[in-house]
Amino acid sequence: MSLNLLEQSLGQLACDIPGATRIFHTFKLDFCCGGHKSLREAALSKELDPVVIAEALHILQDAGESQYDWRHEPSQELIAHLLTRYHARHREQLPELIRLARRVEHVHGARPTCPNGLADLLNDLQQELESHMLKEEQVLFPMLQQGFGPQAAPPIQVMRFEHDQHGESLEKLLALTNNITPPADACNTWRALYRGLLEFRDDLMQHIHLENNVLFVNALNPR
Repeated sequence: MSLNLLEQSLGQLACDIPGATRIFHTFKLDFCCGGHKSLREAALSKELDPVVIAEALHILQDAGESQYDWRHEPSQELIAHLLTRYHARHREQLPELIRLARRVEHVHGARPTCPNGLADLLNDLQQELESHMLKEEQVLFPMLQQGFGPQAAPPIQVMRFEHDQHGESLEKLLALTNNITPPADACNTWRALYRGLLEFRDDLMQHIHLENNVLFVNALNPR
């Protein structure tokens, strides 16, 4: 019954139920950095009805949709996926998003709906992410690939802390952009920027989820 889902963590539900992350996005629940919170706790903190969300998840469970479950794959394969699907992708996404944001701010900066400060926020996030990904690529991932999972607890703790900082940056991004919703009369550049931001937001949250709730959990609790 869906009530059983209320005490499970968001991270666990995101792993267990295909499509759960879509519902969490809809209700603006943080399943990556806040993945340790129970569904009940996370919903109540946002003044949402946890039972409504649990019912939506229960419907997904019954639908039997499938998704790739990385929890049972070797860490080497998950790391290779993270590098190609997320690390490389973020390096492609951010320079273009910064360019578009600067363009929108330059042309529409006088409008009250303009996300002034977005380009600088994205630029800071790009620098933080690049530093973070290099630490993973040069230090943490090689340790995990060599089987030093439990010994990697200190760098994993640092990576989790930095993930929380990325989550805070995403919250600022949402606040600047009216939850990434362009105004009705937004130009094509503005709309392209927000489409790109939605994709980036979804990618970054899934990226952090796979690391926090799958890779790091498996590393610290080897089977």
